[in-house]
Amino acid sequence: MKRSNQCILQSAFRIAKSIKAKAIFVWVEPLNEFPDMELPKGVSLVLVTRRTKEQFEGVFPETPASLPVLFLPQVDMTRISQVKMTIVLGLSLNHIALGDKVVFVAGHPDLNVLDTILSIDTAKETEMMTTQGLTGIAESVKPEVFQETLALALELANKGREGKPVGTIFVLGDEEKVLQLSKQMIINPFKGYSDDERNILSGHLKETLREFSALDGAFVISREGLVLTAGRYLGAASDEDTIPRGLGSRHIAASGISAMTQAVAIVISESTGDVRIFKNGKILMEIEKPVRVPN
Repeated sequence: MKRSNQCILQSAFRIAKSIKAKAIFVWVEPLNEFPDMELPKGVSLVLVTRRTKEQFEGVFPETPASLPVLFLPQVDMTRISQVKMTIVLGLSLNHIALGDKVVFVAGHPDLNVLDTILSIDTAKETEMMTTQGLTGIAESVKPEVFQETLALALELANKGREGKPVGTIFVLGDEEKVLQLSKQMIINPFKGYSDDERNILSGHLKETLREFSALDGAFVISREGLVLTAGRYLGAASDEDTIPRGLGSRHIAASGISAMTQAVAIVISESTGDVRIFKNGKILMEIEKPVRVPN
């Protein structure tokens, strides 16, 4: 490991100890070997990567099986979006709890250098996220279903469909009530298929969901990850005053359905490519699409 990377990690560990952090999240993209260092007592280490599981295991074959690894989607994200994504997944997967202090270590993957240490109090960081309700995500939808759907939403927001921007809604959990408060706009394209064929955790569904993302309306996904329908009109509209000005009908619908049910709604903005997560009628988190600077 480069001396500079070791120094950054040592500094992060000292900060974690001094603020009594619950966890240190290390963005391992700049690293080419496992950070074998002694952790402060009571602090857990969570590795964060944009590699696939197979790629990660190839680079870090000696990683202990007990060490948690967060696999972020393979899309461009700003560093703040990386932090947001890491925290929301860490909370939903119970690596940390609301109110915990955490330390995030990041760097530039192309330069193989760690260069950023960020200390975050999840109970107070209102500029980065609205944390109230994040811990309720696991009660509404299985963590792995939430993780897979959020990753898909970020990929769609980043790459679009056939090069064109995509705007859609994924509604997760509390499916019976969601279906009661919505109606089908088109013939349900998922009706009649087996559970295995329409489970979002099975890799073969990604392209199908990408194609149907061009439809008006929302996807409804069960707590267990079954895609129940697409092209669903969400009738439980929210009061426009409850969401920031400038957000359109998709966000109003997502706010409304999440306010009237226990569901989580993930919205892709067609105009900006930003992804927003709604729970209890409020925006919990916004993940911005990075702005590409032309050459």
